[in-house]
Amino acid sequence: MEFIFATNNRHKIKEISALLDPGFTILGLSEVGINEDIPEEADNLQDNALFKARYVYKKTGMNVFADDTGLEVEALGGAPGVHSARFAGNDKNSSANIEKLLHMLAGIENRNARFRTVIALILENKEYVFEGTVQGRIIDDKRGSEGFGYDPVFIADGYNNTFAEMPLTEKNIISHRAMAFNKLLEFISKK
Repeated sequence: MEFIFATNNRHKIKEISALLDPGFTILGLSEVGINEDIPEEADNLQDNALFKARYVYKKTGMNVFADDTGLEVEALGGAPGVHSARFAGNDKNSSANIEKLLHMLAGIENRNARFRTVIALILENKEYVFEGTVQGRIIDDKRGSEGFGYDPVFIADGYNNTFAEMPLTEKNIISHRAMAFNKLLEFISKK
């Protein structure tokens, strides 16, 4: 079964591809000739994911899924949330986003945070939504070189390593994106 994953983010494609069973193929946007940035202008993760999936489905007619992910920090009232990728500006600079986050949390004891992913699926012209979350905390300094985004400063509850210090196989057991995608896979396997 073939799906388009509505992203040009090679890190996301790598994470999701590691979860796939044989017989399940995903194509990134560039592989289907969509190279433009799809707008993410909604005020919540679900609407952004649905917009991206609808955009790609309308252009290709193929089964598609899209995700939107946010880091929600308790002491910041859930920020950066839906604005996580552009927290420090429209250029989606992960280092600048982390620096801004750490600056805002300087001197704050409550470092509780969660990653939340919403995946929108359009399968045979019907829409479905799946969500995954992982609770954790933000640390003071970046650690690790794996992963992307806020991974170097996020430690999941019950762990000592940041997501950026974990091999992908370990991260994919507990990550928000893997949880949401596994719900999608379970749903598809029952269809």
